[in-house]
Amino acid sequence: MTPPPVRVDHLITSGTFSLDGGTWEVDNNVWLIGDDHEVYVIDAAHDADAIADAVGDRRLLGIISTHGHDDHIDAAPALADRTGAPILLHPEDEVLWRMRHPDRAPDKPLADGDVLTVAGTQLRVLHTPGHSPGAVCLHAPTLTTVFSGDTLFQGGPGATGRSYSSFPTIVESIRERLLTLPPETVVRTGHGDSTTIGDEAPHLEEWIARGH
Repeated sequence: MTPPPVRVDHLITSGTFSLDGGTWEVDNNVWLIGDDHEVYVIDAAHDADAIADAVGDRRLLGIISTHGHDDHIDAAPALADRTGAPILLHPEDEVLWRMRHPDRAPDKPLADGDVLTVAGTQLRVLHTPGHSPGAVCLHAPTLTTVFSGDTLFQGGPGATGRSYSSFPTIVESIRERLLTLPPETVVRTGHGDSTTIGDEAPHLEEWIARGH
């Protein structure tokens, strides 16, 4: 079988995350999905120059924001201005977006069920609120991959202890939208190491019990 021409590239960038009066140092995963000709960037974090270098001479179809926390969107306007690519964000996270970029709105809304296509590969938008109201994941069935942003990590759900977040909501999102995916699905996260749906699914009740 001929392998698909599409590939996933991975970049780690470093910066800060600020919310509710606190600021923390963070390392973010930036994902690029495409082929030698066109690509999407998932989460333009911290370093527009490094992300543009990873894009290279490919056509950047869009900058997908899995959610509106500033560490996932801080480099998005600069990358958009440099490449002409639109910024995509679920409208329910525009309140978070405006905290970082009050004078620059996203270009296109993301909605549950939207399908984005790159290099013949479909990315389906899954609205997974909880970490933030407009958090989304991107499922690429033919690659057996889901890009989970900060909704699901190796070891549990994303944080829900800050404004605009909800632990019961993120658990419901993970249960209904992510753990229903095939167990071999690779979960490419917003921070840290990747995992699989099969590795995380058995621990759902543990997360609920400890209110992770």
